[in-house]
Amino acid sequence: MRREETKRLAITAVFAALLIVQTFVPNVGYIRIIPALPAVTTIPMTIAVYGTLMGPKAGLGFGLFWGITRLIVAYTQPGDMVSLMLFQNPVISLVPSILAGYFPGIIAKGMSKTKYAKLGYIISGAVTSLTNTVMVILLTSIFFMHDPASLTHYLGNYSSGTPLILILIMALGMNGLVEAIFTAIVVPVIVTPLNLVMKKA
Repeated sequence: MRREETKRLAITAVFAALLIVQTFVPNVGYIRIIPALPAVTTIPMTIAVYGTLMGPKAGLGFGLFWGITRLIVAYTQPGDMVSLMLFQNPVISLVPSILAGYFPGIIAKGMSKTKYAKLGYIISGAVTSLTNTVMVILLTSIFFMHDPASLTHYLGNYSSGTPLILILIMALGMNGLVEAIFTAIVVPVIVTPLNLVMKKA
C-alpha cells in the first residue's frame, strides 16, 4: 500500500513540474498564434494524460492545480487583454480546469474494462479540451452578459447585435478545436506505454 502511494506521489510530482514548466515558460504550454486572442494551450494534453492514468479524484485535484496556475498567470503575466479579463475571474479560471481534470478519469475508468479502452484514451483527450473550451465560453457569456462590449472590444470587429456567446464561439472555438484534435491524438500515444510501465512498477 505504501509503495503504491509513493508511486502515485512521484507521478503527481512529475506531472506537476511539467505543468509548471508549461505554464510559466513562454511558448511551451501557451502558444500564441493570434496576438489579441488567448493562446492555444497544450496543457489539456497533460491534464488528460494525468487524469486518464490516475483516475477522476486525482484528476480533479490536478485540474484544480491547473486552475490556480492559470489564475496566477492572469494576474502576473497575462499575454493579452482577453486572457486578463477572463482568467482573473476565479470561477472562469477554476471551474473549467477542475472539470477538465475530472472527466478523463471518469471516461478512462468506465471504458478500462472493455475492449474499447484505447478508444477511451482518445475520447478522454478530446473531452478534456472541449470541456475546458465550452465551459470557458459558457461562463464568460454569463459573467459578461450585462456588459459584453467591455470584452467584445478586444475580440475583433463584430456587429453590435451579435450575441456574445456567438462571438466567443467564433473567437475561441477554433483554438478549442485545434486543442481537442491535438489532445485526442497525443493522449493514447502517451498513456498506452505509461500504463504498461505503471503496471510493471
